[in-house]
Amino acid sequence: MSAHTRHLVHIRPHLQTHRSPAHAIVATLVAVLAAVVGIGLAIPTQAFADGEVTWTVRTGDNGFGAQRNSFSYSINPGNELSDSIVITNRGTEPLDLGIYAADGFTNEDGQLDLNEAGATPTGIGAWVHGESDQLHIDPGTSVDYSFTVSVPDNATPGDYVGGVLTSLTSSADTSQFDTDRRLGIKIALRVSGDLDPSIAVENTELNWSGSLNPFAGGDATLSYTIRNTGNTVIAALHGTDVAGPFGLFSSEVEAEDDLPQLLPGETWDVTTVVHVAPLVWLTGTATVVPLALDAAGTTSQFDPVYAKAGTLAISWMLLLTLAVVGALGWLGIRLRRESAARRQEREDARVQEAVQQALNTNAAGASENGQSDPANPEPNPRV
Repeated sequence: MSAHTRHLVHIRPHLQTHRSPAHAIVATLVAVLAAVVGIGLAIPTQAFADGEVTWTVRTGDNGFGAQRNSFSYSINPGNELSDSIVITNRGTEPLDLGIYAADGFTNEDGQLDLNEAGATPTGIGAWVHGESDQLHIDPGTSVDYSFTVSVPDNATPGDYVGGVLTSLTSSADTSQFDTDRRLGIKIALRVSGDLDPSIAVENTELNWSGSLNPFAGGDATLSYTIRNTGNTVIAALHGTDVAGPFGLFSSEVEAEDDLPQLLPGETWDVTTVVHVAPLVWLTGTATVVPLALDAAGTTSQFDPVYAKAGTLAISWMLLLTLAVVGALGWLGIRLRRESAARRQEREDARVQEAVQQALNTNAAGASENGQSDPANPEPNPRV
């Protein structure tokens, strides 16, 4: 047995939904949520680089309809229903396939994925039971595989997503991997009861990073986590606003991509970068508008959910530049003042010297003319 297993999953593509020209963004998200009520949507698939899959799958033709693109049910707790999947061997060799149901989840690429066979099921993977877990199909023949969906009495109302998967595991002597090719059809199930579409915005954080150019501004990065806190599949519109003190110099950024559908309890991390000036203090606001689809196919838009975070936005290079300029300015003023003081001292000394020279000249002239020195008069003789 090889040391590793490589899983190649192919979930059967579904029909695209109709898009409303007046509401393009909303319509896109309607398509994401359409699986809840059985409206098909396209799910990207992974190509099988190691070879072609020699079998196909489709929904069985029965009371639920013919040529369906997915399995979609609405069922009360404690009830059950039966359906089937048709597997056809289009190759030239017999096929021995595994078959099982699995819970779905949103992967890191925002696409629907299905758990591996060994994962512990909690929803559809635990409620769907078939005739067996192995199939033998001769070349050119088909098997109509029946299964039952049994919803327990204590099932929580809301949306569940999973799938029925066929699996073929193969290995090569020269490879360190087993290749597990999986081909299946999605199951979207709504358990009847009170529905609570809601989201929360968590772990909101704002960071700012400047550049070496003190006048080039910097990037404010707002990150947060959207959590589906309700019991329905949900999507959302989202946007970001970053502003300085008192809401000045606000910069709004609309989302460049739509959020993926989130199953109940799932989270999705969002990061938005906004180029702003260093305004000392920045406040980032995330606005998330939840969107949900009801059983009638109507999209409901709920009140926006807001989350805020703040951070310092100081350009230390700009402060250093201003400090250097300020220091040079202060030094220039001080040097001018010292220079002016020295000039004044020299001028005062020159004036003092000129005054002294004038006094000395007057004293010498008085002495030559027999006049007493007015500065030192002789005393009067006694009578």
